[in-house]
Amino acid sequence: MATVELTAENFNSTVSGDGLVLVDFWAAWCGPCRMFGPVFERASEQHADAVFGKVDTEAQPEVAAAFSISSIPTLMIVRDGIVLYSQPGALPESALEQLIAKAKELDMDEVRASITAPEDTAPETTAPAKA
Repeated sequence: MATVELTAENFNSTVSGDGLVLVDFWAAWCGPCRMFGPVFERASEQHADAVFGKVDTEAQPEVAAAFSISSIPTLMIVRDGIVLYSQPGALPESALEQLIAKAKELDMDEVRASITAPEDTAPETTAPAKA
């Protein structure tokens, strides 16, 4: 599958559905972005079961701002509407493949449960009374 251009109009509908979505935040003037672009494209051809979207941060500054993108390229991985990964930096092909494999292997029921679980379930302890 070829990559999809993501804009303010189609971003939410693309990433909020079921399935795996990888988003490359990039700009034409960015050298590392130009290096990562072909890696991202090749991955999109090998994983037809995932959506590969690209956000041109120059053309879509509001989308980049909504996710506090301050360094590019930034790769975001979303599965079933949940952001699993969002890190700046151009990845080598092997690292991208590992991330995709890990995202596909996750038990999303466990991920959803961990998001909604209370942060601290340990009982409170009190200091012993002084005599």
